[in-house]
Amino acid sequence: MNENIKPETSFASLSASENLSRAKRERKRTPLLVATQNIGKFSEIEEVLRPLPLNLYHLKLEDFSGYLKDDHFEEHGQTFEENAELKAMHYHELIGMPTIGEDSGIIVDALAGELGVKTRRWGAGEKATDEEWIEYFMNIMKDVPEEKRTARFVCAAAFMNGEGEVAMFRGQTEGVITRTLEAPLRPGIPLSSCFRPAGKDKVYSALSEQEKNTISHRGKAFHELKDFITEVYGF
Repeated sequence: MNENIKPETSFASLSASENLSRAKRERKRTPLLVATQNIGKFSEIEEVLRPLPLNLYHLKLEDFSGYLKDDHFEEHGQTFEENAELKAMHYHELIGMPTIGEDSGIIVDALAGELGVKTRRWGAGEKATDEEWIEYFMNIMKDVPEEKRTARFVCAAAFMNGEGEVAMFRGQTEGVITRTLEAPLRPGIPLSSCFRPAGKDKVYSALSEQEKNTISHRGKAFHELKDFITEVYGF
């Protein structure tokens, strides 16, 4: 990850405008908040955006703990796009820097209407460990025949700039759910161990980060976002 915010330059005591100006002045790179506490997601996003002169921050950084102490944001949108925009707006207002809100999930044809925007909250629940969640999911899918194991991952990414303007990007990847876990679980993204994208002979988690990001739902959305940021900021 890019260098963390140093204690002496903590954002906690600064106003929203001071957050942005001080970060730019001291690092000569554009600060950008990725509004997630999911380190697995952040790692994939960082891999795509790494070539740009950005300082990327996520919500698990110690310097943001004061902001998040009483934070009760809930994803109540009906679509991935709604959730992504709501998240970007919320954390842009809370922390005061350009922000990316992301929402993603899987749509499984055999479980129509059960996952989607509710993916992580579905089944074993959002408080379940990755192991508990995927065990529940694989048990539900165990008797589903091959022809009904089709699925698609969807990602929506909302970029909100310093003026509060929003740009939306979407990526989607078709594939199938394998009968067994075909790669070790990656923290925060357990479904990557049983989702095999169309045209590939490996599940997401068995692909290299670079290869996955060229075909994945999140990679597609964030490559478009990367091109947009490059043009807007003149990188």
